[in-house]
Amino acid sequence: MRKRDIVLKISQDTGIKQVVVKDVVQRTLNAIFDSLKAGTRIELRNFGVFMIKKRKKRIGRNPKTGAVVPVPERLTVVFKPGLEMKKIFK
Repeated sequence: MRKRDIVLKISQDTGIKQVVVKDVVQRTLNAIFDSLKAGTRIELRNFGVFMIKKRKKRIGRNPKTGAVVPVPERLTVVFKPGLEMKKIFK
């Protein structure tokens, strides 16, 4: 499912114009991005939690040559599903 599909579904269900729904969806995503950039944990009840996790530096291996490659530490976004989502996909 793409963002466009979400906009169409919400627009059809609510009767609100697609342009307005697209703006609201984009602003929601922007708020999530901005919060994650600031290091804030985002909790959406019954859906899940988005948070930033620091990955430690490690030694990797190039699969083609077998050479040892250092992988630097980095930040990544992690999603932990909420209770309702866990029940559905259990």
